[in-house]
Amino acid sequence: MSEHDYTSTALWQTALAARSGEDPHHEQRERLRTSYLGLRKKAAVLLQENAHSMPEFTVHDITHVDALWETADLICRDKVTLNPAEAYVLGCSFVLHDAAMGEAAYGTSVPETLGEDRWRDLLSVAYYRKEGCWPDRDQLDSPPAEVADACRATAIRETHAEQARRLVDHSWRSSAGNEIHLVDDVLLREAYGPLIGDLAASHWWPVDRIAGEFRREANSWPWQPRDWTIDPLRLACILRLADATQIDGRRAPTLLFALRNPQGVAREHWQFQTHVSRPDLNGDRVTYTSLRPFLAQDAPSWWLALDYLRGIDQELKAVDALLHDLGRDRLAARAVAGVDSPERFAEHFRVQGWRPIDATVKVSDVPSLVKGLGGEQLYGNEPEVAVRELIQNAQDAVLAREALQTGFPDGRIEIRLTETEGSWCLEVRDNGVGMDEETLIHGLLDFGNSGWSSPSLRNRLPGLAGGGFKPSGRFGIGFFSVFLLGDQVELITRRYDASVQDARRLSFDGPSRRPLLTPVETRGWIPEGTTVRVTLKKNPNDVQGLLYTAADDRLTQLIRRLVLENAVPIHTWEPGVAKNDVLAPFSLATGSPDEVFDRLYPPSPDNLRIGDEKQRLQMRDDFVARATELMDGDNNRIGLATLWTSLHAHSNYNFRGVVTLSGFLADRSMNFSGYLAGQPSRASRDKADPIADQEQVQRWLRAQEQHFRDTNQFNKSLQLDLAGILYRAFNALPEDVAFALTSQGPMRSSEVVAWAARRDRVFLARGAPLLWHARPPRAYHSASLEPVQLPADWILLCEIYPYPPLSEVFPLGANRDADYEFARNHTGTTWQKAWWRFSSSLDGYILRLLCEAWSCTLESLLAPVERRNWSDTLQLDDENLSTVWGYLLSRPGATESVAS
Repeated sequence: MSEHDYTSTALWQTALAARSGEDPHHEQRERLRTSYLGLRKKAAVLLQENAHSMPEFTVHDITHVDALWETADLICRDKVTLNPAEAYVLGCSFVLHDAAMGEAAYGTSVPETLGEDRWRDLLSVAYYRKEGCWPDRDQLDSPPAEVADACRATAIRETHAEQARRLVDHSWRSSAGNEIHLVDDVLLREAYGPLIGDLAASHWWPVDRIAGEFRREANSWPWQPRDWTIDPLRLACILRLADATQIDGRRAPTLLFALRNPQGVAREHWQFQTHVSRPDLNGDRVTYTSLRPFLAQDAPSWWLALDYLRGIDQELKAVDALLHDLGRDRLAARAVAGVDSPERFAEHFRVQGWRPIDATVKVSDVPSLVKGLGGEQLYGNEPEVAVRELIQNAQDAVLAREALQTGFPDGRIEIRLTETEGSWCLEVRDNGVGMDEETLIHGLLDFGNSGWSSPSLRNRLPGLAGGGFKPSGRFGIGFFSVFLLGDQVELITRRYDASVQDARRLSFDGPSRRPLLTPVETRGWIPEGTTVRVTLKKNPNDVQGLLYTAADDRLTQLIRRLVLENAVPIHTWEPGVAKNDVLAPFSLATGSPDEVFDRLYPPSPDNLRIGDEKQRLQMRDDFVARATELMDGDNNRIGLATLWTSLHAHSNYNFRGVVTLSGFLADRSMNFSGYLAGQPSRASRDKADPIADQEQVQRWLRAQEQHFRDTNQFNKSLQLDLAGILYRAFNALPEDVAFALTSQGPMRSSEVVAWAARRDRVFLARGAPLLWHARPPRAYHSASLEPVQLPADWILLCEIYPYPPLSEVFPLGANRDADYEFARNHTGTTWQKAWWRFSSSLDGYILRLLCEAWSCTLESLLAPVERRNWSDTLQLDDENLSTVWGYLLSRPGATESVAS
């Protein structure tokens, strides 16, 4: 058989080929054959256009269609005989099944065909996966070309089957204004068009669906022989298996591969298909081979080939099981040979210069993984994390409904803590979008898959992106944190646009056991939205209980501490209290400084601690006077904070800075008061990095410094506090900033050179037991905790290193001297290695100033200290105090006398 000679296949010959002798059905057979040939000729032009829209895809032109007759022969062999009507319908579905893999088949643009809602949802998910954040409306209106192109390809791939269904009836206009149909014969188009379209679309359906759609046979038409009936189920099975198994080098010609030069995964698809010989059938196994071995650099393509053929194997087995279970005649091909192990597959697809070892990550015990990573192993023993995740899920659900249902007026979240006969229960309820069974099974219960970024969920809820919806969920594991609270969990949900009968209950008895999904059996009203109830495993007031960290053991205080901004009102009921507390919607990005402070640091319950409240109000005044904004590139506020100075020194109240994730508490910091909007740095979301980049944080630091100067607050105490952070951020200090202590008090940058020039040696004290205070500026000994007088030639650096998250923005060592990078791998601490480490800190700064003062080199300063093994110690005037460790640095060529 010549390549793609479909007319030589048994299926064609027995059904549509012209008979050499007398043929009582010649006219009917010839009508079908002529119609098919006309369709094939026109569709060849349409199929050729596929490459323009999907250039990285392997061949989907008319040669692929012709090859399907051959692979259909392979999977059927003598098990199937088709009558002419069946062969015609099957052949037309061969032609059309992939004909919509290019924009030419849509008549309009792909976005117009898809519809604005679905197109924007697709853009939204693609943008999120590329950028890690959800787009705003402007970005959806003008998406990056790379994102739009990827979405166009995704849309074509996901909709081509449904679009193929329409192609039989679709028409194009010629230059003269005439209609052009793919099937010219009106009678055949009207008689078989709907079935051809359904069959063409069915190759993209799940196997179970074809059983429901094509269970009944279709009788013949009056102008045909009575026995020309059509078995749609059999045809659908042949089509999907012929399409799946048609993998060989004809799909990826070598020259075309070189011309198109596909990249990424597409390149691996081309590479492995280039290797594949024409498949054969041995027994009931489809056998693929490669005559050319896969070299080491081709290993990714080899593994892709194995995975791909395993997918074909699953298709063959699924269809065979379906036909067997329905009592239908089975096809000849029922599995793929050699795909059960890499070793056996290597017998068919040879390798050269490497050995395939299946070392992929496997999860053999999914329930145990969920139990571990969904609970304490991921989040630690912090039950409040579960409350945060449940509230976030509830808020996302309400916001999704508001995006879909224009004018939805009463979005709300309700949280109740109840106690019955010693058993405590937490309930979180929302009236949001709710879930159907599909979302419960493949969204909520798919551990690690964030449902909001799933295209399948977006397809079931079209319009989310167009409505401006930006979910907070990211990792797809948040719901499972509920098992921190208890093992007995019940979830009741009803989609907002579904009937009461569609409500479902999902019951859990711990994360390691399979949940039970049932209808909600009730004659009463089940509200839209979702309710989660969990029976607490521990009394909420016990140590490490739910309310252990809440002020006065109140649920309300816990919610206010966790939810720092919210778009949906949160109603909270305390145990045994009829009246609820309402946390009104609030935005940190638009709130005034005093409002932001009150939300971050709310007053004590019922003002019981009068002293604390008085202090809090004083701190609020300081915050309002000092805080400056962090702004993003679009001039939106992404932080409002002040460097934590006197707020720390004068207060026992918790005014540590807050890093938020979508408005929820994620992390705290010792460097500032106020808030920075963040992004998660790990799946547990209890640590976060600022959204602000380094340049934006630098602008904020400069604004803080300038504000302190303008308000006459930038005294020497504050300078000592901030010197370390400023130097880490800018790799320099203003000349008037004090950063060290000497016998004369705080020392500014501009004073060091003159001070050192009057001395022949300087002792650089290196921390404990010599410590320092900024208010008032003084040195003290850790043993006595009393102030000490520094000797005349001593200097003590005052460096407070940035804490997270600022330490992530300005990491240690980021500005090290690149000229000494070579020394990082020195064995032992050479002077070059010591300098490389010092160079990005205040130690490096003082060493540079000493070199300037003494007109010397770094080597002349540090090499003598290296020879003394970095172990200099000197005694303070008070001999009762222990010696102080540091570095004794001498002016080159000077005597050992101590400067006065």
